[in-house]
Amino acid sequence: MRISVFGLGYVGCVSAACLASLGHEVIGVDVNQVKVDLVNDGRAPVVEERIGELVAEAVRTGALRATGDVREAIADSEVSLVCVGTPSEPNGSLCTTYLERVTAEIGAALAEKAREAESTEKAEGAGQGGRHTVVFRSTMLPGTCLNLLVPILEKSVGGTAGVDVGVAVNPEFLREGTSVRDFFDPPKTVVGELDPASGDVVTELYDGLPGEVFRVPVPTAEAIKYADNAFHGLKIGFANELGAVCQALGVDSHQVMDVFLADRKLNISPAYLRPGFAFGGSCLPKDLRSLVHAAQRADVSVPILSHVLPSNSDHLQRAVELVERTGRRRVGLFGLSFKPGTDDLRESPLVELAERLFGKGYDLRIYDANVSLSRLLGANREYIETRLPHLGQLLADSVDQVLEHAEVCLVGTRDPAVLSALPHGDGPVIVDLVRLPDAEARRAEPGYMGLAW
Repeated sequence: MRISVFGLGYVGCVSAACLASLGHEVIGVDVNQVKVDLVNDGRAPVVEERIGELVAEAVRTGALRATGDVREAIADSEVSLVCVGTPSEPNGSLCTTYLERVTAEIGAALAEKAREAESTEKAEGAGQGGRHTVVFRSTMLPGTCLNLLVPILEKSVGGTAGVDVGVAVNPEFLREGTSVRDFFDPPKTVVGELDPASGDVVTELYDGLPGEVFRVPVPTAEAIKYADNAFHGLKIGFANELGAVCQALGVDSHQVMDVFLADRKLNISPAYLRPGFAFGGSCLPKDLRSLVHAAQRADVSVPILSHVLPSNSDHLQRAVELVERTGRRRVGLFGLSFKPGTDDLRESPLVELAERLFGKGYDLRIYDANVSLSRLLGANREYIETRLPHLGQLLADSVDQVLEHAEVCLVGTRDPAVLSALPHGDGPVIVDLVRLPDAEARRAEPGYMGLAW
């Protein structure tokens, strides 16, 4: 394919050189003439392992060249990768100035290309009947492409995105220092497609490379890069904070992490990484409090660890706010124990949720097949008598009793009896705390509210 790459920094230069080495014909575009001259001289404008030899070979064979002329690049390509920077503004917001400028320039060049093609009655390009595809690789927040860049492109082109011009978002997962290696052996390829034809073009760019390909809506593709980078930062911060605590307590943090990392069932795994309700139980809250307290006693600052429980509490409060938003007062709660299949109520977030709603004067009914007031013993009974002494008045004997009572149903369990009884369409508002199995279908219904989806 004939590709123009806008921006010859780390991402753009590596993308251009690697795509050229895969057999594509690539034109690099940059406003910095020094970078353009370096590439045309067969030298890389960035320092990266293997990038120098890749650029030199691609330029030598004619697979790669560079220009500062946007119109020339668009005229000689069928796909444009936008790899310009999106730095932070002083207030932390995303700077989209370069994205907007390049998008407008590409659009104007595409309009001129279309006029020339029409006047000479020649079909320029290939692919989707000569349709040009603009692919954004720059990191940008969800909504940037559809709400900001697409309107700019359509105005400049004088046409419709997804019809007259293809649009896609293709985030990169290249680490500086190993970016060439990461390009040829990616952890995944993400294609946010405005329409299937646009996605087909992007997928074809990377034909033959390993790793799973995910074709998703444009905003999903934009969000994935942020999910990755936020989690990477969180992991590093977590490891460093734990290391500082271990050092203060006289423990070898690397021995601790060696064992921690060996657990691929719960620790380094998909476990606990699905958005849902708040956590609770007799272990996680208690142990987090103990660890943070030990760090404070040792004079070790642990801002990440010390904010885990407040974050958990804020997430629980989101459920309360969803109920408040309905404006209704009769509430049914399905589920009470901290985990399905148990009657353990100690530090259950559902107990805390019930307590907050009851304290706000909501008319509450609760059903949990595993919880019976007469069976509660020991610490369990003591805890519930302290936190929710009116539980006996609130517990219902059946799912139907709760449904008959409730204008709003909070679903905190996947109990089959509850799932099969939940109505669709007209009926109580469903506030989903667990991502119901049919959540995707329910999201189209007016009475459904998901906690974090």
